[in-house]
Amino acid sequence: MNPDFTTLSRQELRAYVLAHRDDEEAFFAFVDRSEAEANWVEMPPIESIEDLQNFPEFLKRINPNHSD
Repeated sequence: MNPDFTTLSRQELRAYVLAHRDDEEAFFAFVDRSEAEANWVEMPPIESIEDLQNFPEFLKRINPNHSD
């Protein structure tokens, strides 16, 4: 019997999916949850490290101590 995926945290659900890799229902529940709780910053591909200066919100996400 599978746990109720809606009651698991995303971390618990991830751990369950990793422990039960053949459970497609759990996998799709994890993907759906990940998309619903998306907290990533989308940005176009960069050409160089210097291009990161054009994306201060991304720099803040990867380095909270970064100042503009």
